[in-house]
Amino acid sequence: MSLLAKSKGEVTYKELTTVHKWALVVLISMGSSIIYAPMYLKNVFYDPLMQALGATNADLGLMVSAYGIAAMICYLPSGIVADKFRMRTLAWVGFLATAVLVFVYAMLPSVTVCLVLFVLMGVTSILIWWGTRFKVIRLCCEENEYASKIGISYSIYGVTGLVIGLINAGIIAAISGSAGVQAMLVFLGVMIALLGVAAFFLIPDFKGEINKDAKLFSIKEALQAIKHPGVIWACVAYFCVYAVYQGATYTTPYLTQCFNADGNLVNIVGLIRTYGIGLIAGPVVGWIATKIKSPSKAILGGFILSIAALVGFILFPQDPSGAIVASILVVVFGFTTYGAFSIGSSPLSEVKIPMAIFGTASGLLSVIGFLPDVFIHTWYGGMIDAQGTAAFNAIFGFEIMFAVVGCFCLVMVLRTLKKHFGEKAAEAENEAENEATTA
Repeated sequence: MSLLAKSKGEVTYKELTTVHKWALVVLISMGSSIIYAPMYLKNVFYDPLMQALGATNADLGLMVSAYGIAAMICYLPSGIVADKFRMRTLAWVGFLATAVLVFVYAMLPSVTVCLVLFVLMGVTSILIWWGTRFKVIRLCCEENEYASKIGISYSIYGVTGLVIGLINAGIIAAISGSAGVQAMLVFLGVMIALLGVAAFFLIPDFKGEINKDAKLFSIKEALQAIKHPGVIWACVAYFCVYAVYQGATYTTPYLTQCFNADGNLVNIVGLIRTYGIGLIAGPVVGWIATKIKSPSKAILGGFILSIAALVGFILFPQDPSGAIVASILVVVFGFTTYGAFSIGSSPLSEVKIPMAIFGTASGLLSVIGFLPDVFIHTWYGGMIDAQGTAAFNAIFGFEIMFAVVGCFCLVMVLRTLKKHFGEKAAEAENEAENEATTA
């Protein structure tokens, strides 16, 4: 068979070569890291981006909020789109459309135009592309291989983000001013476009990938998902996990503005916090969750450690001589927040959602969980514009609040598991004993 196992018709994963299957995993994993890099550049290159666009802190936050609002609207229908169209079509169209928008972004237009671009990127990267993220990997492996494949996928995601980020940091260090930011955006646009071309040639037409009976939306299934024990607590807990995870991005301006830290040092620390730490945090926290047989307890531990780090930020003296110590604390905070985020959706499976409504529940989780993107960046950015360095202690205080609420929600998840599913397990055990006695 050829490398790509080309077929005139539809294929199954069994008809693909091993190289082809892994090529698909690598393509989608790299894509999930690179396609979202332009929208979240401020997570690492906060100050260079703000200066190049002539934007305020609030403006940068508003741009991400615009993307977040578009994403919220697109998450639920993206699942339907993924069931109605070929993965190959969604992948290459999503990549290339996003690349075109990034090239326009590279022209460093006004903030108003950037807001429009971010909304459009929400459509191309979420409504069109998002559905391919997990489905392509599922289509190219057996059901019992999926967990290991998606785990490896997240490692590839982290490695890709780190490598691309280091290249971007090199571009910013080598080319000063707005030209450096433009060169970085052009580089990202080219990479996304190349992924689109690769998707066009690599992704085959899979048998059974299109569901002709997929409904646009089922109110009955949505109500079933909402009423299922523990689902709402799991969704709100994920909201808090993501709020704290996104709040960690403000440790970048915290280092530059409160400690006058070197810009290149801050960029590297931001990359390690955003991508590099994920190579360790995700697998370690996942292993802990498996070992103690409770993702909720593992996330709860992550929240407690995050609160300790946030208290450290508030109490640590803001003196330039302490920049290195503060940077280390930022990396530690990155570990706790990334670790919790990497398994943040796991409580949904812990509450035993029936497979028939799992997709609906997952959509509900995405809508509620990623809601912080809509408001948190504008909120925090506005605080920094209004209060200067004094805003950071307030930001860290709000982050502690989100972590405490998250702890409460996870305790409620665990209580629901014990009360509802514990009783079901006991009933099943009693029925089995009665059947045995009768026999």
